[in-house]
Amino acid sequence: MKFSAVELIIKKRERQTLSTDEINWLVDAYTKGTVADEQMSAMAMAILLNGMEREEIRDLTMAMIASGERLDFSGLSAPTADKHSTGGVGDKITLPLAPLVASYGVAVPQLSGRGLGHTGGTLDKLEAIPGWQASLSNTELYSQLAEIGAVICAAGSGLAPADRKLYSLRDVTGTVEAIPLIASSIMSKKIAEGTSALVLDVKVGSGAFMKTLDRATELAKVLVQLGQDAGVKTSALLTDMSTPLGLKIGNALEVEESIEVLTGGGPEDVVELTVELAREMLMHVGITGVDPRENLNNGKAMDIWRKMISSQGGNLDAPMEKAKEWHTIRASSSGYLFQLDALSLGVASWRLGAGRERKEDSVQFGAGIELHHQLGAEVKAGDALMTLFTDTPEKFERAIEIAESGISISEAAPPERKLILGRIS
Repeated sequence: MKFSAVELIIKKRERQTLSTDEINWLVDAYTKGTVADEQMSAMAMAILLNGMEREEIRDLTMAMIASGERLDFSGLSAPTADKHSTGGVGDKITLPLAPLVASYGVAVPQLSGRGLGHTGGTLDKLEAIPGWQASLSNTELYSQLAEIGAVICAAGSGLAPADRKLYSLRDVTGTVEAIPLIASSIMSKKIAEGTSALVLDVKVGSGAFMKTLDRATELAKVLVQLGQDAGVKTSALLTDMSTPLGLKIGNALEVEESIEVLTGGGPEDVVELTVELAREMLMHVGITGVDPRENLNNGKAMDIWRKMISSQGGNLDAPMEKAKEWHTIRASSSGYLFQLDALSLGVASWRLGAGRERKEDSVQFGAGIELHHQLGAEVKAGDALMTLFTDTPEKFERAIEIAESGISISEAAPPERKLILGRIS
């Protein structure tokens, strides 16, 4: 059956429900180039403004899955579990989490992406390790999962190609925040990936796409429903992203902090979230009654990390790139760090060169921000609050401006941060 793109756009513009056949045709035609970018842009905006019913979101997700191949891990001797984060600032959790969960005999196929804008990307971080390769063939992916238990790599071009086209379009048309499009984008890749269990880390706050708990909860419910409808054991944690995770923001800097966590150290908020997500993933595959902190402290997770990185060509003994220039921001008064705004610091890191403005841009591996104190710390006037790093010192001015706008010092300490705000299952 053939439809008209214009008719479907008008139908959604008028707040009507698209049928399964209409959605299937639209996604297939867009993937093949029959529906033009400008038409799909109009549809994306109509969806942003008018939303979609649960059945429409499910149909959109399944149509995107059907646009490409599906992986099958049923031949592995170990159960599979994966995690997806909706993106944040200083969110390096995938790096210690994958080897940690794998250290309990679970296969973790962590197909990851690149950063665009202020949220950063897992693949960019790992490419700061000399020699590390993001691209693996399906054969290499299966082999590494079977032998080592954990893979962090790029999704193959055959996996949900419709999503790849639509994702890039959303970014340049102001439609990134549309919940149906976020949900179908995430879940089409994760369901096609073939994992048996999935835990979603849905970020809430200034540094996240979902700024309020209500919106984040709405998204989490849609994601969990999509996973469960597809037969994937799925749950979501709602986690705070009003202030950065950890003390380091930027590619090589976040790898450094991840290694600290894998050796039994690191900031407590990064450790806490890593452990809670690990516990959730393990629960889905029937492993309970364990404390994941143990395998961070006893070196078992670190052993998997070293094998995982070296298997993909990474040399952990080679020094990572360091930025050539730095600037320190100091406290203008004494008191408590009342605000360290995640969005402001994420944008500052992006301006320093840690992120990209366009897909084709390269990143500076050494660029970013190191915080010397976390939210709530008591500081004195003149104390170093953070150090900014870049290879291009002309970027300092705009980065300093936005970073300083996200800092406030108060006579009273802020309320204690609650990292995990809820759970959806």
